[in-house]
Amino acid sequence: MCPDQNLSHPAQNLNYDGVENPCMHRVMRGYVDLLRLHFFFAWPVLFCSGYLLATSVYGLFSWYDLLKVAFIGFLGFEAGFVLNDYVDRHYDTRDIETGKLTKYWRMFGKRPIPEGLVSSREAVVVFIVLVTATVLLTATLPFPHSAFVLLIMLCSYGVEVFYQVRKRNQRFPLAQLVGRTDFALFPVAGYLCIGSPDMLALFYFMFFYPFAQAHLGANDLIDVANDRARGMNTVATLYGLSGTALWIAGFTAIHVVTAVLFMTRLGWIARGGIVLGLCLLLVANMAISRDRTPDTGLRMLPLFHITMLIYAVSIGLDSFF
Repeated sequence: MCPDQNLSHPAQNLNYDGVENPCMHRVMRGYVDLLRLHFFFAWPVLFCSGYLLATSVYGLFSWYDLLKVAFIGFLGFEAGFVLNDYVDRHYDTRDIETGKLTKYWRMFGKRPIPEGLVSSREAVVVFIVLVTATVLLTATLPFPHSAFVLLIMLCSYGVEVFYQVRKRNQRFPLAQLVGRTDFALFPVAGYLCIGSPDMLALFYFMFFYPFAQAHLGANDLIDVANDRARGMNTVATLYGLSGTALWIAGFTAIHVVTAVLFMTRLGWIARGGIVLGLCLLLVANMAISRDRTPDTGLRMLPLFHITMLIYAVSIGLDSFF
């Protein structure tokens, strides 16, 4: 029997076509959702944008290194997803709405640990395997770059745990303000694979951090019903839907300022990509400000991710021309 098979309610054991799934098929779907594999391409692209930006300053580009850096980014980010689900595994059982943010981030719309598709022990094993692979690959980078990346990785996992735990009991959104430094540092870690912690790396962090906060606000807007059921103190539960829209707009405005500063260090391809991305964010903000609801947030969330990809691809292409 599959871990989550319900004998008292057989209909719950059927797939979307009404046909009972083989156990292995259901478990594999659980791992796909655990790792958010339909977004697999986004994380190495973002990580490699930092690496490619560094090659424009330090040279040293090679296709072998690019492939290695891509795997470091992919494996490290996937480990973060597993850690996220593991830390919140008990609270996720309280979810009352699975058709919005859960379905967006997980192809089959399942939270695999609380639903029994992946056990807590199996999730820990997956996390350890992913972290070990990331560490081994990172160790092949020249020193001190390997140390830079490993330090950011360690800090990011620590910050992720802090974010998950702190938001359970807070009156000020410290979890959010600190917690999204891990996302903002992710492309910077790619930069440090061959680069040094210089002003350009700082400018990338300053550019990406307010975007990460606006993106977080959009996620919180969408998932407000579940966060209330879990008892989480997110932007949306602390400040309401109107306050969340202001959070998104405020950090988008800061992002525009830091984007202008960042563009002074970039070529025309990257500048064009950033301007295009800012236009998409403006569209998203206008829609959310007019209709401050989870449904509108869900419709606009893809624009945040398209913007992120445009940023990453244009910065990477800029390094070649």
